[in-house]
Amino acid sequence: MLDWLVPTLISVLLVLAGIGAVRRMNMWRAGQAEKVDMLAGLLAMPKRYLHDLHHVVDRDKYISRTHVATGGGFVLAMVLVVFVHLFGVDSKILAWALLAALVMMFCGALFVYKRRINPPSRLSKGPWMRLPKSLLTFSITFFVLTLPAAGVLPEGFGGWLLTLVLSVLILMSLSEMLFGMTWGGPMKHAFAGALHLAFHRRPERFGGGRSTGLKPVDFGDGVSVKEVLGVAKPTDFKWNQLLGFDACVQCGRCEAVCPAFAAGQPLNPKKLIQDMVVGFAGGTDENYAGSPYPGIDLGHAKGAPNQIITDGLIHPDTLWSCTTCRACVEECPMMIEHVDAIVDMRRFLTLEKGSTPNKGAQVLENIIATDNPNGYAPASRTHWAADQNLPVMKDVKQADVLFWVSDGAFDMRSQRILRAFVKLMKAANVDVAILGDEELDSGDVARRLGDDATFQSLAKRNLATLSTYQFNKIVTTDPHAFHCLKNEYGDFGSDALQNVEVLHHTTFLNRLVKDGLLQLEPFKGGKVTYHDPCYLGRYNGEYEAPRELLASLGIDVAEMERSKFRSRCCGGGGGAPITDIPGERRIADMRMEDVVSTGASMVAVGCQQCTAMLEGVVEPRPVVKDIAEILAGQLIEETH
Repeated sequence: MLDWLVPTLISVLLVLAGIGAVRRMNMWRAGQAEKVDMLAGLLAMPKRYLHDLHHVVDRDKYISRTHVATGGGFVLAMVLVVFVHLFGVDSKILAWALLAALVMMFCGALFVYKRRINPPSRLSKGPWMRLPKSLLTFSITFFVLTLPAAGVLPEGFGGWLLTLVLSVLILMSLSEMLFGMTWGGPMKHAFAGALHLAFHRRPERFGGGRSTGLKPVDFGDGVSVKEVLGVAKPTDFKWNQLLGFDACVQCGRCEAVCPAFAAGQPLNPKKLIQDMVVGFAGGTDENYAGSPYPGIDLGHAKGAPNQIITDGLIHPDTLWSCTTCRACVEECPMMIEHVDAIVDMRRFLTLEKGSTPNKGAQVLENIIATDNPNGYAPASRTHWAADQNLPVMKDVKQADVLFWVSDGAFDMRSQRILRAFVKLMKAANVDVAILGDEELDSGDVARRLGDDATFQSLAKRNLATLSTYQFNKIVTTDPHAFHCLKNEYGDFGSDALQNVEVLHHTTFLNRLVKDGLLQLEPFKGGKVTYHDPCYLGRYNGEYEAPRELLASLGIDVAEMERSKFRSRCCGGGGGAPITDIPGERRIADMRMEDVVSTGASMVAVGCQQCTAMLEGVVEPRPVVKDIAEILAGQLIEETH
């Protein structure tokens, strides 16, 4: 009697979903052009979704299996619903397949429902609380509706009343699934997320790859100049960045690992991404149902595609709170690039408005004037090495290893690390030289503070210097310089680093130990833990070499709860100590609490900045030593 009702409802909702999809895509297209291989991305999307994405999702086994059952069940069920209930395909095989998909979806949705009864604080509430109910309603409704098609119940079972009830339930549940998927709602992430994976700005991240270098600012060809440098308004983002913001599932995993949020600074990476959506879609953040920025109430963020981001949508302190540690990016199950967005907006503040807070402007002026952040005389860069008898490249012209000293050359504490590393290289008879006064700042601090112009100038000048010498490896004790040299200098067209291996000193030392070139005696001290530097670990994937070095001394590392890819930042990256945005506590203090919880009397590090930040924690506390210092203390001198 009402056989037309169900197909009509499905058809109308599919059409409305299509209209919503076009509307949503037009919002993304308002962003800046970005070259993307559309066909290759679409073809790669199933693998990226089912395999590459799940290496991140699978870190939480419970959620991983729930998502596979719920999401996979819904996709399969929806396809079969179209065949069985819209096109009326008379096939018991398809009907039974639909029943199986609905059972799988029901089981997954049941677990989602149970989790939402007492959700963790990081999960958004509001509309997300009704999502599991809609999923359960969808699966139950279509299960009952499909029983006659599978031959389990007779056709017309229940009569017009049951059909009418089921139609109402279809309207309720399928509206959430389809209408909400494209017009806005909890299921929006499914539609946007699939396309985000297909058209990702960093496709190198899929298939086990790594892509962490910032994208360079295009300063034009000298004739035509960009209208604005950095991102001033939502439409200044690349179109696939806007798409990526819409892919957020509001799970809060980024929030849970953000050091700035934990410290009570006005940053929550999940809220930031949702504010970006408000920015290009319009409206306010009044309906945001998650944790706000610490110290900033909801209702203040107002967005429009052409509205200045830092004038009503995002407070500048939110952007300057970020340490660029990439913990949020590493944890995101949709592989959203939070740090790219933050630095893009910082570039506008620094390059266009000249409003870098606290000591930021002075540091940038120092770098421009003296090629180092603290304004030391450039000629003093080699004073630390006066008694080290290190060859200088302009004298020897070539060496096996070029030791990139970085700005630790100006800091007395860091100089102890440099000397320890030189001692180890000499013990291993490494053919090494330094650039001396020709070495400039790597540009890391300038770039993270948004001054890409200064960074690019430094990079090109350093590359010009490097191109005049012959060497096989660059080794540095500074993970930030290591990252710039390895991952960001390659964007500037020079072949100076072609066929040159760029290494962190822990990786290089580990090779020396494995090759038997360093003779070390066992460590007799107390318990030791290891702190993973963000720019060595999450940025460059080096977790094992430092631990293998410690193991070579007989040290059984007492791992902190947050270690390796989940290591907590020391608070020293991204120019955070320079911008110095106040919070409720210091990130370094929280990290030292992690250290103390292991019972260790010493924390081994592999970064000069981490050393400075952790030693800045008020004593009593465990001793802080770079791995090079620990090894140098165990060196058997007779091997010289």
